[in-house]
Amino acid sequence: MRNLLVTLLLLPAIGLVGFAQPTYTTRFEVSGGLETAQYTEVIAYFQQLASDFEAVEMIEMGMTDAGLPLHVVLYDPWKQFDPADWHRENRLVLLINNGIHPGEPDGIDASMMLLRDLALQKRNLPKNTVLAVIPVYNVGGHLNRGSHSRVNQNGPQEYGFRANARNYDLNRDFIKADSRNAQSFQSIFHWLGPQVFIDTHVSNGADYQHVMTLISTQHNRLGGPMGSYLEEELEPKLYRGMEEAGFPLVPYVNAWNGKPEDGWPQFKDSGRYSSGYAALFGTLSFMPETHMLKPYGERVRSTYALFETFFATIEQDGDKILRLCKDQQKWLRQLREVSLNHQLNRERYKSIVFHGFESGSKPSEVSGLPRLYYDRSRPFTKEVTFYHTYVPGLSIQLPRAYLIPQGWHQVVENLSRNGVEVERLERDTVLRVTGYEIDAFKTSPRAYEGHYLHSDVQVVKKSFTYAFRKGDYLVRTNQVASRYLAEVLEPQGEDSFFAWNFFDTILQAKEGYSAYVFEDLAAAYLDENPLIRQRLEAKKLQDESFANDGPAQLRWVYDNSPWREREHNAYPVYRLELP
Repeated sequence: MRNLLVTLLLLPAIGLVGFAQPTYTTRFEVSGGLETAQYTEVIAYFQQLASDFEAVEMIEMGMTDAGLPLHVVLYDPWKQFDPADWHRENRLVLLINNGIHPGEPDGIDASMMLLRDLALQKRNLPKNTVLAVIPVYNVGGHLNRGSHSRVNQNGPQEYGFRANARNYDLNRDFIKADSRNAQSFQSIFHWLGPQVFIDTHVSNGADYQHVMTLISTQHNRLGGPMGSYLEEELEPKLYRGMEEAGFPLVPYVNAWNGKPEDGWPQFKDSGRYSSGYAALFGTLSFMPETHMLKPYGERVRSTYALFETFFATIEQDGDKILRLCKDQQKWLRQLREVSLNHQLNRERYKSIVFHGFESGSKPSEVSGLPRLYYDRSRPFTKEVTFYHTYVPGLSIQLPRAYLIPQGWHQVVENLSRNGVEVERLERDTVLRVTGYEIDAFKTSPRAYEGHYLHSDVQVVKKSFTYAFRKGDYLVRTNQVASRYLAEVLEPQGEDSFFAWNFFDTILQAKEGYSAYVFEDLAAAYLDENPLIRQRLEAKKLQDESFANDGPAQLRWVYDNSPWREREHNAYPVYRLELP
């Protein structure tokens, strides 16, 4: 019966006796804040808005792993739906992404009401601004509807599942883009070119009074003029606005190994996460996280209030954000040194106001052993320490360009989809380049999002001439994507394509030797190369185990001879250095 009621409320007036003008009431509202819309309802709702209001347009853009398209809803009071026009006219683009984890649907329902209220002119966009909304990003997860996967969460009654149709957590997929969802998102993101990006979520973790918490992209990683503005001006305005709206804001409570009142570090959103990915291109990026234990209705209302707070802030600072975005893009094009693998600096922190609950320990009714609990009858307000500064773990001097042999087409396809300007060599060309040999690395023993991640990568840097073929790729670094290029192409980056196993075929030698044959060749080679023999003898003196291991010594000679295959551990992305 409830489904029928929702359907009737969503229908436009069609001339039947007794039907009034549509109110565009959502399932969330009809249910008194207890339910969230099903996928077909969400899409039908936005299709209806697009049909009834000229300022709303809904498009399909790309495919998802569920076999259904990704939708984007555009709201433009000027009724122009081409981002090229927006940017030419210097208008600010705000992008909202919902349902990346469909068990956290707060943003889906808040966005349905927001678009309706804009269309009905109950709310106004900030001046000179357009809005783009992805209603449901993880379509497969949203279709996988149930009531038990979010065991810690207080509503709604039914909701989607965290993983997508191929069991990917899509908020770990933005750099590597294994899923069709992520590939479509990358195309959408670079088509829109947003200055501000919001990706809606629900938290896990500690209990506290706050309904809404916020991950702002890490300002040190964002860098440039926008990094300073985010930390010093934009965030304080958002916090003041949410305080006035009755939803005091606090940074995402990243206190997994201790009590929140002891303080916590800012979440570091690397490029695998949505906000970290967007920040690589100079976008002000945010992941709001409502608190899982608050009633669903309250969570959705706080998300709506956050949207309104962004509107008010953009109304005030929109011109400045547009100017800073252009400055950021200029800074990115001129960037010569890139910081990677940021590490928390615990010497830098600030005090923030936190509304929490006293925590304690009591016997578990399950095990009889001590367990953590929060006492909601004992709320507190305290100043706590927030560690908000990250410093580079690695600094890389950008080359003039990267060169990629055409066989690595998957890498180039990823670059192209991310707005990277790529050129093809017009003829066979020999160039002096710098290359890396992978010297050492660690690999995760367990699968993580379809990969066995590499870390602690050590390289040997070498300069040599390399014969490139016609059609190989040249990627100049003096472009807006400069930071993205360093993140994915420098093998020591924690979210590099090397770390994500794009280049694992180079780690396996394809040739070898029969020891009884190579023994004679090795002996002759040492006779002809006394310096190599001296190095071998020195290593035997330094390493007793090596001195007693004949096969190891033969392998050492092979590895230091012309017979060793040059492709083994040779990273196939080359640097054309600055003159």
